[in-house]
Amino acid sequence: MEKLVVPTMADMMAKGEKPEVLFWVGCAGSFDDRAKKVTKAVAKILQHTGVSFAVLGTEESCTGDPAKRAGHEFLFQMQAMSNVMVLNGYEVTKIVTACPHCFNTIKNEYPALGGNYEVVHHSQLLQQLIDNGRLKVEGGSFKGKKITFHDPCYLGRANGEYEAPRSVIQKLDIYFTEMKRSRANGLCCGAGGAQMFKEPENGNKDINIERAEEALALNPEIIAVGCPFCMTMLSDGVKNFNKEHDVEVKDIAEMIAEAIDIK
Repeated sequence: MEKLVVPTMADMMAKGEKPEVLFWVGCAGSFDDRAKKVTKAVAKILQHTGVSFAVLGTEESCTGDPAKRAGHEFLFQMQAMSNVMVLNGYEVTKIVTACPHCFNTIKNEYPALGGNYEVVHHSQLLQQLIDNGRLKVEGGSFKGKKITFHDPCYLGRANGEYEAPRSVIQKLDIYFTEMKRSRANGLCCGAGGAQMFKEPENGNKDINIERAEEALALNPEIIAVGCPFCMTMLSDGVKNFNKEHDVEVKDIAEMIAEAIDIK
């Protein structure tokens, strides 16, 4: 986070302050080199728009999503309850995350364990900032580029959010094109349900290859995503067709940060 001053909840509490929003970074956003760039983009946008935010830092642990999807309910509850204790201890009320898996788990599964928060995906927060005038977006280097968007399963079908990411992307004054399978009919990238952490079963074609093929058929310059797992799977799919020098896979936050030229 060079050149970025990102306070932790502990720092703010020590000063008697409370942030407007907690930025839940997530495992991918913390440790995956590609996803770290998205983390930085989100942090830069929050600073640029004057949103008071903090992270948990070393107090943040995995939400438990992979454990739950893999069928290890006991481990999930241990991880989730530990996080709930930390969040409640800081009296957190609003959380933003760039990972739909974290978003879905904290939003829908933490309440049963005593964790009740307003949870938003970063595309939703970007939309809110644009709507209330705190974020002004123009096309910049993206103007006129052909872009398609891949719906993350846990943002789209699991939580019914299809409009926010599309609305934010289209503020870039780009040429937007939809894949045949999109929105409620979107095709999974192949990483959900803890599949990210294992080799695929035998079949005719890996699902991320099929999804990348669908996207590339539109001849886009950029495939936009809103999930670190989708980023990995689609980037690998694009590389499978040796198109990585022609087609970029970028997160919505990265595109917005670049468009408004945040250094």
